[in-house]
Amino acid sequence: MSRLWRSTLPMTIGIMGLLGFNLVDAAFVSRLGTAPLAAQSFTFPLTFLIIGVQVGMGIAIAAIVSRTLGAGEDARARRLGSVVVLVSGGLLALLMVGLWLIRAPAFHLLGANDQELSLIEPYWGPWLVASWVGAMAYVLYSLFRAHGNTRLPGVMMLVTSLLNLALDPLLIFGLGPVPGFGLAGAAWATLIAFVIGLMVTTFKLLQEEWIAVQGLVQEWRDSWRQLTGIAAPAILSQMMPAVSAMLVTAIVATLGQTQVAAWGIACRLETFSLIVVLALTMSLPPWLGRCYGAGRWQEVRRLMNLVARIVIIWQLVLGVVVALLAVPLSRLLVGNEEVGAALVLLIPWMLPSYAFLGICMLVVSAANALGWPLRATLLSFLRLFVCFLPAVWLGAELDGLRGVAIGAAIGNLLAGIVAWRLYRQAIGGLGKLSRGPVESATA
Repeated sequence: MSRLWRSTLPMTIGIMGLLGFNLVDAAFVSRLGTAPLAAQSFTFPLTFLIIGVQVGMGIAIAAIVSRTLGAGEDARARRLGSVVVLVSGGLLALLMVGLWLIRAPAFHLLGANDQELSLIEPYWGPWLVASWVGAMAYVLYSLFRAHGNTRLPGVMMLVTSLLNLALDPLLIFGLGPVPGFGLAGAAWATLIAFVIGLMVTTFKLLQEEWIAVQGLVQEWRDSWRQLTGIAAPAILSQMMPAVSAMLVTAIVATLGQTQVAAWGIACRLETFSLIVVLALTMSLPPWLGRCYGAGRWQEVRRLMNLVARIVIIWQLVLGVVVALLAVPLSRLLVGNEEVGAALVLLIPWMLPSYAFLGICMLVVSAANALGWPLRATLLSFLRLFVCFLPAVWLGAELDGLRGVAIGAAIGNLLAGIVAWRLYRQAIGGLGKLSRGPVESATA
């Protein structure tokens, strides 16, 4: 327990800062008016695509490198880490270019009108560059985690968030006679903070000598099947939330601009409230990967049971407390009364349900680390397209925004139950074996 806590605490603090700046961004932007906040909310689903790729590559680097270290192949672990970093950079760059080229039709499909699109245009370019820089920093954080160092990623995520917090009001609103950039200022603040974070992390990584510059071409030839077998399902499972977010945003957009703005704040509040879960999904896989490499499956069972109890208790308590404070919290986060009232409709239903969403996220992360990428992908699909989206759509049809909140809560509950049953089925099938089955992407 103490080792898990020491590993998770730095990541919790770091993620609190990293996700906190998204919430702070939205709080500042809400002071600009409902239209800028709604415009920013429309960018959130496409941002999920970027997050999906970066998290998928992070899962790949953490799983592969930790398994290789667990098998005692330190030199190969350095080569594998370098290969994944290079592949991640190229893949993410292509994604950014594509998202820039399709920006107008994509946002129109999500329900943005011409006024909102004119607000998005100056924001989207610097935000895409900031997202690439932040994604590369995240991939490097994953390499540190694979080597058992969670302290530096946690510190750097906190530092970059504090830099963003300091720069936000200056670049959004300006200072004295110097005008700000409005909505685009939030993107520029994030870009500057991420650049500083990436520079420091790269310098520290070079000091640790955890990357290699020789033998990378041959390592790619030897390992690309293993890499894609983990990364492709991980990216697919992580990108499914982006598709789901697009569809939900389109559903909420039919209810009005105020509802879209409130939903955007709620989505940022969701990620912030899941800090402990996200920290566990980052700190736990390297441990599970090493257990996998050494064949210690009883330890896997103990770890998973422990973190599941932590997630359920923590998220339920947090959810109930935040639900009781929904009214003052909405006033703090939103400067518009109508948007605040809409947010109050969402919080009491959605926040407590994150206990079950947390279990689902935990199982998906563990499945990738334990050589079950197809189960992780299947579970992500079931969670979003069988449990979540139908319930949200039906809720919107029956009771507007309140129905969306109730549907989201029901979807999260069902997802958590399904996830834990699938995990118990998979781990129970191992019996007393020292090593479980490994799935491939082509199985």
